[in-house]
Amino acid sequence: MENSADTARGAVRKLENIRAITDEAFAYMDVDEFLDTLLERVREILDVDTAVVLLLDRQRRFLVAAAAKGIEEEVTQAAHVPVGQGFAGRVAAERRPVYIPDVPSAGVFNPLLVQRGLRSLLGVPLTGGGALIGVLHVGTLTARRFTADDTEFLRLAASRAAMAVQSLQSRAERAGAMELQRSLVPAVLPGIPGAELSARYRPGKADVGGDWYDVFTLPSGEVGIVMGDVAGHGIAAAVVMGRMRSTLRAYALETDDPAEVLRRLDRKMQHFEPDATATVVYAVCEPGLARLRLSSAGHLPPVIAVPGEPACTVDAKPDVLIGMGDEVPRRTVTVELPPGAVLCFYTDGLVERRDSSLNTGIDRLCDVVYAGPPEDVGAAVMAALIGRERAADDVAILVVRRVPG
Repeated sequence: MENSADTARGAVRKLENIRAITDEAFAYMDVDEFLDTLLERVREILDVDTAVVLLLDRQRRFLVAAAAKGIEEEVTQAAHVPVGQGFAGRVAAERRPVYIPDVPSAGVFNPLLVQRGLRSLLGVPLTGGGALIGVLHVGTLTARRFTADDTEFLRLAASRAAMAVQSLQSRAERAGAMELQRSLVPAVLPGIPGAELSARYRPGKADVGGDWYDVFTLPSGEVGIVMGDVAGHGIAAAVVMGRMRSTLRAYALETDDPAEVLRRLDRKMQHFEPDATATVVYAVCEPGLARLRLSSAGHLPPVIAVPGEPACTVDAKPDVLIGMGDEVPRRTVTVELPPGAVLCFYTDGLVERRDSSLNTGIDRLCDVVYAGPPEDVGAAVMAALIGRERAADDVAILVVRRVPG
């Protein structure tokens, strides 16, 4: 009976421990709050002196201390451990629990563990979807032999932490990428004499990408118009997009040839960010918008609508993408824009669909664009090509109209 009672009490204790690290309160916390609370509960339940979570960095080379209890210096001193080295690095490399009975003689990588007088350590990997996320480890100031139940509980806590960190980081990254992207497109389009403008941006179902548009006046009185799309999604694509936007603006001040601007942009990206690729179309409009010069780095052609005529794509063959130029010559074409004519710039999220060809999407766009007020044209385009369904990819459109004479 005594053994049965002990077993029952052990089962109840396990259930209480599980509830302590899975209750609903965690749902309303950010990553830092979640990890702090989880580690405090782990420390109490296992009766240990320290509890630490280290997360894998973006290059997957180091474990960086993200939260700690009992040894907070790990975080404040930005402690990091190479994967494969030391105690935490070994846990990460082997992806299994590791127990160290005597820290001083174990040759750990992080000197803080020795300086704080830790004697025993138990660490488990944080994994999610088959990917390594980090390491969770606990320690004691006195010698301690951790039991199978201790290890099982720590693995459960690590699993809980891994799922939460992935979810919360994904949510935070998406929000950050959206905020960054919104901050880098014009909040208000500039007033351009002789022109009317309208723009729309809509994030897709997937992670935010690197779509952007830009309109700016140049010292000559001409107007620069940009539409671009950086390959990839998330905060990384948004950051690259921001750098490309700033770089293109800088080169636009040095030369009035769109092809030369894109050539210099390509050279810069290949040197400093060789993994980045993007499509970009850049146009320079004369004052009054009667004529514009345009160059395309792999971007889809703008659609032009002249009063009394059906809309069509601008006759401008795209050159190679940014990031893949390798000194390939780039071309600039001149486009006449009669009074009342409309130009529609866009990204591929507007016209690309899995169940139809890209040309079909562009043809649909040409059927919708007309020589009318830009706000009305933009509304018609979004209604016809997006409708009620949220597009899988980001969508950006910029409609420019030369004021009717």
